[in-house]
Amino acid sequence: MKIDWAALGSVFGVSLAFTVGLVALFTLGINGLARREKAAAQGDSAALAVTGAYVCFAACAAAVAYGIYLIVAKA
Repeated sequence: MKIDWAALGSVFGVSLAFTVGLVALFTLGINGLARREKAAAQGDSAALAVTGAYVCFAACAAAVAYGIYLIVAKA
């Protein structure tokens, strides 16, 4: 059995990059919700922060759904 180390390293690198990106996107969503709480405490509106948070969460859900689709489609 011969292991293709270059392909294995490539898969590791891509999965690491996407994982870090997904965590960063989720963190932006949490930050947007925190800004909503801060704005509510001050009596201001934070519609843009909430919209951005929901967009981040929707993008995270879409990325996870696409990953599940890729796993199921290849099986």
